Amino acid sequence: MKLLFKVVLIFIATMLVASSMAADNRATPEEAREMLKKAVAYLKAHGKEKAFVKFSNKQGEFVDRDLYLTVYDFKGKTVAHGINPRMVGKDNIMLQDANGKLLIKERIEIATAKGGGIQEYKFFNPVSKEIEQKVMFFEVVGDVIVACGAYKPN
Repeated sequence: MKLLFKVVLIFIATMLVASSMAADNRATPEEAREMLKKAVAYLKAHGKEKAFVKFSNKQGEFVDRDLYLTVYDFKGKTVAHGINPRMVGKDNIMLQDANGKLLIKERIEIATAKGGGIQEYKFFNPVSKEIEQKVMFFEVVGDVIVACGAYKPN
């Protein structure tokens, strides 16, 4: 019985350490800005066709932990998505965050006015499986908006 108790305690301790390590392994806003910069350079150097395939590759260089790219046209159609390929080709102009904010519509408005920007909203984190605050950085490249964001723990 004492051995079983020790095994259970070790298991619980291991799970707690693993979950705290996972939380510490989040991408930072600075890493999101760097990935966006790298993606913009790649898109400009290689063109849309090659870039969008690369940006949408879940195992590729543009997906890192909870960091991934999204690319939209100015009508709200998703043209690349690093973590959810089902979004590609879909009209997402009315996509809402957890609080009802029309995040793609807002992103297009900011991008149209300023050529890029920053947004904050609540969205599903595919790594933690939680709704979390996200800071999204984005930039206009030709006729698309390239975006990358970092999740903040609740």
